[in-house]
Amino acid sequence: MRLATVKIDGEEKGAIITQKGAVLIKTINENLKGEWDTDLFNLIQSNQLVEMTEWFNAEGNALVEDIKEYIATGDIEYAPLYRRPRKIWGIGLNYVEHASDLKEKAPNTEPASFMKPDTTIIGPNDTIEIPYQSERTTAESELGVIIGKSCKDVSEEEASTVIAGFTTIIDMTAEDILEKNPRYLTRSKSFDTFFSFGPQLVTPDEVKNVLKLSVSTVINGQVHRKNVISNMTFNPWHLVSFHSKVMSLLPGDIISTGTPGAIHINDGDVVECQIDGFETLINNVKDLKVNNK
Repeated sequence: MRLATVKIDGEEKGAIITQKGAVLIKTINENLKGEWDTDLFNLIQSNQLVEMTEWFNAEGNALVEDIKEYIATGDIEYAPLYRRPRKIWGIGLNYVEHASDLKEKAPNTEPASFMKPDTTIIGPNDTIEIPYQSERTTAESELGVIIGKSCKDVSEEEASTVIAGFTTIIDMTAEDILEKNPRYLTRSKSFDTFFSFGPQLVTPDEVKNVLKLSVSTVINGQVHRKNVISNMTFNPWHLVSFHSKVMSLLPGDIISTGTPGAIHINDGDVVECQIDGFETLINNVKDLKVNNK
């Protein structure tokens, strides 16, 4: 199943994505006498997503496709999947090739992780803003893992059972700030608009083999760097297990699993995250220094 949060008359509403377009969860409830939570974040937190996925795969898919009230694919305006997760974990240098880009040694014993505030969140087609404080900002395509259950001290073997789904992410870094001092990592990662999130949550049953997915950082229509999840130093299951042993993971928490390659972005650029079988995430770039002279 594929879900999203879409914009309707200035409001953000949960929806299931079908072959013909988006059907609001509210519309599904009205037509099928359902009681699903209409907010995607609440749906995950209440564990209703698990029940909805089972229902959808058993009978709901055909029933939802028959509903006449829907938003055609070309008319969907996506919002971020949600805006207030409890935690966003990012993973640095998780592909050896990306570490070599930065002339750094890739971590090989434990993940190099950091946290981001939810004020960084934007959605599809929103604008990435290069801040006044940075002359060199990068964008990085990544696979996002969304936690579906409260969990602590999860093993790698159990990790797949606590995941709500996957999504596309574009993560930004003020690289010139980070290069001044590695202790500036949090600041370099935390400017507003530095975390694009969405457009769709893809439930695990839709992904045959996570390790075979390819992730591409695309700039102005050209693939900058592409790699396969299996080439990660620490795969998604390891990341879930590792971070659950640091702190409790909660429904809706996000782990952004690392990029195959970051690209310097400039005013007017268009950045994309492309992952096999996922809706592409696209954002335009605006340099605040250029646009406010």
